[in-house]
Amino acid sequence: MNTDATAGTVDGTRVVGPWDAPGRGWYARDVHDVARDLLGALLTRRSADGDVTLRMTEVEAYDGERDPGSHAFRGRTDRNRAMFGEPGRLYVYRHLGLHHCVNVVTGPVGRASAVLLRAGEVVEGAELARARRVAVGRCDSDRQIARGPARLAVALDLDLRHYGAELTDPAGDLVVHRPGRALRPAIATGPRVGVSGEGGDGTLYPWRYWLAGDATVSAFRRVSARAR
Repeated sequence: MNTDATAGTVDGTRVVGPWDAPGRGWYARDVHDVARDLLGALLTRRSADGDVTLRMTEVEAYDGERDPGSHAFRGRTDRNRAMFGEPGRLYVYRHLGLHHCVNVVTGPVGRASAVLLRAGEVVEGAELARARRVAVGRCDSDRQIARGPARLAVALDLDLRHYGAELTDPAGDLVVHRPGRALRPAIATGPRVGVSGEGGDGTLYPWRYWLAGDATVSAFRRVSARAR
């Protein structure tokens, strides 16, 4: 994926201007703003095996100590310490001892919030990403390669080794690139997946965001989605 191009087409949308790797200040914003702005952005994972790039299509926002669905709701622990640290780094955790979930830390230092990366479309390195998936289970189609947080982590070969990993170095092993001026995609919202209790209330916390109509987005729908 050529992120230096001054113009191009992404998912049928004409993009004008360079692809930028946001600095730490970009991630230090409100978690919902970052979550929406990550949709359509590219996440590249570089490794000795090759590069894999995703176009991010689905995310969830978690707003720290003000959010009953967040790991940081009850304060800082050794597990969630990355959420209280520098924005623009990864918070990675193992869910139920079965698979990994990858989150982007947002907001100012000390204010725990993060965006869960739920799904993406592989736009570079599909063969490598598919091989990683097949090595641990089934992968029936390209749209399933990174459809869901566990699959996304496997496709990018991300796990607890990458806890606290940096996202803001354009030459780093893991980096986000956002397009220049482009048509804003249609974004839908709904309840977060797998969140119990008050934090799972889709009316109070419609904090899952996705690209409306994208085939890689999770099938989960508890309430009617609304585009905005």
